[in-house]
Amino acid sequence: MSDNAYVDKPVIVTNSISGAVANRDQCSAIPYTPEEYAAEARRVVDEGAAMIHIHARTPDGTPSYEIEDFQAITQAILAEVDDVIINYSTGAIGVSLEKRVDYLRALKPDVAALNMGSMNYAKYSKTRKDFVFGFVFENSFDTITTLLRAMNEEGIRPEHECFDSGHIANLDPLLDMGILSEPLQVSCVMGVTGGIRPNAKNLEHMRDQIPPVDHNWGVIGVSRQQWELLEASLRLGGNIRVGVEDNFYLPDGTMVDSNGQLVAKAVEMVKESGRRVATVAEAREMLGTPKREVAGVKP
Repeated sequence: MSDNAYVDKPVIVTNSISGAVANRDQCSAIPYTPEEYAAEARRVVDEGAAMIHIHARTPDGTPSYEIEDFQAITQAILAEVDDVIINYSTGAIGVSLEKRVDYLRALKPDVAALNMGSMNYAKYSKTRKDFVFGFVFENSFDTITTLLRAMNEEGIRPEHECFDSGHIANLDPLLDMGILSEPLQVSCVMGVTGGIRPNAKNLEHMRDQIPPVDHNWGVIGVSRQQWELLEASLRLGGNIRVGVEDNFYLPDGTMVDSNGQLVAKAVEMVKESGRRVATVAEAREMLGTPKREVAGVKP
């Protein structure tokens, strides 16, 4: 059961709808075309998701950082659902900072992810005794502040993705500079090789590093350990994220054929914890993202 202190705190459920690494050979539920994104959005909103985190793709599934692909996907989603918080990824390897700033300025999503520190980012296979992939994920303070200033200028709320407790400490100078406004939205990303080990004790440690104000925080659990991390976040008062970017499997090992199945299970866990799912309107109020006339799409 949830700690009594958090029973009345609504839970923001986010869906990571596609991602940029995996493909349909690994999971058929990954959307490629704007129409497929829209259909998945309909499913996850119907199940209780308040926010959708978007990595853009071209219709053949190639990861994209082009304005027109983000725009087509966002327009399709917002034509399908009455309201949902639109959250864009800004993390990338080998994509210029200018290009990432360009699609934020052009399309003005409600929220944009802001990775809070450079790190080794890898996937390791115990079967192969080797790395499936591995690279250095550059997120210098220059990169962070450039993206953050653009977000501030365009009225976009940052989601601070923190892969280790030191990344949370990187918030301190930004708060001191006055370029962050409250409430913060902090996501503890766990399960990536190169980041903090994914367990409940480490999640509690990360939660305790967040400045002691009524900020919003939650967990992004990568791989099948996602479910135990969601359970810990709900107990500790946090929000949760599920989606095929992070994990393809239900707790029983069944591969999903829709993001909606992952959101449905997450919502079930919220209810079992004694807490309730935040509506889109409640999530907007919690995050400070008022609904725009045409959210996420340049008029």
